[in-house]
Amino acid sequence: MQPDRSFLLTDLYQLAMMEAYHASGETGTAVFEFFVRKLPDRRGFFLAAGLEQALDFLENLHVPSEELEWLSESGHFGKPFLDYLADFRFTGDVHAMPEGTAFFPDEPIIRVTAPLPEAQYVETRIINILQYQAMVASKAARMTLAAQGRGLVDFGLRRAHGAEAGLLAARAACVAGFDATATVLAGERFGLPINGTMAHSFIQAHEDEEAAFLRFARARPENLVLLIDTFDTEEGARKVTRLAPRLAEEGIEVSAVRLDSGDLGALAKSVRAILDDAGLGSIGIVASGGLDEDKIAGLVEDDAPIDGFGVGSSLTTISDAPVLDCAYKLQEYRGLARRKLSTGKATWPGRKQVWRRFDDNGRMTGDVLSLEDDEVAGTPLLRPVMEGGKRLAPSPALEEVQARAARSLAQLPDALRRLDPADDYPVEIADPLVTLAEEVDRRMMGEAASGA
Repeated sequence: MQPDRSFLLTDLYQLAMMEAYHASGETGTAVFEFFVRKLPDRRGFFLAAGLEQALDFLENLHVPSEELEWLSESGHFGKPFLDYLADFRFTGDVHAMPEGTAFFPDEPIIRVTAPLPEAQYVETRIINILQYQAMVASKAARMTLAAQGRGLVDFGLRRAHGAEAGLLAARAACVAGFDATATVLAGERFGLPINGTMAHSFIQAHEDEEAAFLRFARARPENLVLLIDTFDTEEGARKVTRLAPRLAEEGIEVSAVRLDSGDLGALAKSVRAILDDAGLGSIGIVASGGLDEDKIAGLVEDDAPIDGFGVGSSLTTISDAPVLDCAYKLQEYRGLARRKLSTGKATWPGRKQVWRRFDDNGRMTGDVLSLEDDEVAGTPLLRPVMEGGKRLAPSPALEEVQARAARSLAQLPDALRRLDPADDYPVEIADPLVTLAEEVDRRMMGEAASGA
């Protein structure tokens, strides 16, 4: 059983609560919402990603016979609960923000409505899927904005914290504007463009750098990119100028050279001059090596002649903000609104909707968070995507998701498009939601006082 398909990929307390719910007959309809409490430092927005994997998880949820047998042999659970799990499926409804939508604190990006044990069980995996892809997509979006139209390729698989993380990071990055990934499985599974060059070891395996370039070019003539900084970057560029005419006679075009170390800005300028002086202005320059959005922005601002960037560690590890303060909380049960009152972690109760407002130029001006049945001016962001445990529509094409993300970034106010946002985006809490919270508090305090 692949880990991402295993029913056992959850926290023990989810199963413990499910058994207690089942034993006491607490199987009424529950509503849970996943949201972010606050944005990390230097973030002005987040980008929704991972919905397709979340829906796939829900739609295929079941307990394989071998895992049910293991649960039985573990001795942790009683027979009535194990019998219940034998036919366990997700039968609920889901509302969600489409992937590629910009979102902000307190705004639910997914709402799950299902029998309480089902809605409870899916918490761990929903958070696991959505928060990671949202974090990577949001990091990638900052790089997309910083690159100002230059190419971006995900190089991060080897630095990712596990196989699934690297795979999903590739997808999330491309949702947010990256052009390609070096992760081959992401190409097969998600239809992402794949792109790559060579490692320094390929050059080192040859006695002569020029011979290494020639052999690689003849073996891999399409979209040929040569890594030129294994020994001396400028000399590597000169070797390319000597080889390029020879390769051209064989019908092989050098697309670009890659820089992976040193002062990338200064080296790019000297390499550009070497190539241009040889009449090879068509050969591009790509850079990699410890890049993040700040370094990319610095290179762009310095007018470094770099046409594209390969980004690895900072993307897949979300190095500056690797943890997202997010939650999946109960908002309604058996028709009664619920909320958490813990200090610093209080939630807004009830089934909610987010309405977004725009100015005459199509730029976002503010959101309103209110109850689902409220009437609010603006564009509602949460849409029904699953009913009775089944998707309501086929998965959108990647190009559609990418276009939505691009629109979201274009619609951001200028103050939020900066790497250091100048302002917080306004999210108004509507009066009906405040009123409901007060009613829930009075009810809960009354129940507590009466000992109910």
